[in-house]
Amino acid sequence: MKTENQSGSYPQGIKWHMDVFSKKKRSEIMSKIRSKNTKAELVVFRELRKRKIYFQKHYKRVAGCPDIAFPRKKIAIFIDGDFWHGKNFAKAKNRLPKKYWRKKIETNIIRDKKNRAKLKRQGWKVLRMWGSKIENGEATVNKAIRFIENKF
Repeated sequence: MKTENQSGSYPQGIKWHMDVFSKKKRSEIMSKIRSKNTKAELVVFRELRKRKIYFQKHYKRVAGCPDIAFPRKKIAIFIDGDFWHGKNFAKAKNRLPKKYWRKKIETNIIRDKKNRAKLKRQGWKVLRMWGSKIENGEATVNKAIRFIENKF
């Protein structure tokens, strides 16, 4: 791997996409990204509990580990983060700084589709919700509640 010279610039003709943060700071930022109990998930969990709707969190017994599950009724709800699960990925993928991130998100999208398809084949009803819609206070939480109530 090429390194910076004393002046802080790279050898001529080589273009590098530098992270604006140091490795230590980037590590700290990435360590705070949660995969469970995100803000969006907590909003939905709170609303469901408020309405006395009981559910399983992060249900590991089926494909994809749904964020909310009703195993007896075979209802699964996924609350997906926009970046990690590829919301508007077709538009944004060329702006991603490294091939690694494109590949990572493409793999996540494929895995998500396979998991949803597997659940549907097993008779589950699946709802996918985007975290940004929930955090922005849109009617997505009510959509989830209607989805659950219609399936009961």
